[in-house]
Amino acid sequence: MIVAMSISPGTADETGSVSEAVAAAVRVVKESGLPYELNSMFTNIEGEWDEVMAVVKQAVDVVAAVSPRVGLVLKADIRPGWDGQLTAKVERVERLLDQKQAP
Repeated sequence: MIVAMSISPGTADETGSVSEAVAAAVRVVKESGLPYELNSMFTNIEGEWDEVMAVVKQAVDVVAAVSPRVGLVLKADIRPGWDGQLTAKVERVERLLDQKQAP
């Protein structure tokens, strides 16, 4: 499965930034050893259901340690028997975009 996760604390620093709390959550993902990618809106994680959800919970717990409220958005692509799709899905679309189209 691939999970797109967005975690944000209910409180920000004096500049309105939530980067420190988000970095703490992403550090949990990174240290999990699961394949992941970070973009400006989500952190995508690939793995089996139980291992991905355990990482999501741990990341939420880390943010909850510094904020009285945590927002969590999850989107999942559940496709048993498929792995390596974090990059393969993008590669398939890029191949199609690179194909020459007839006029």
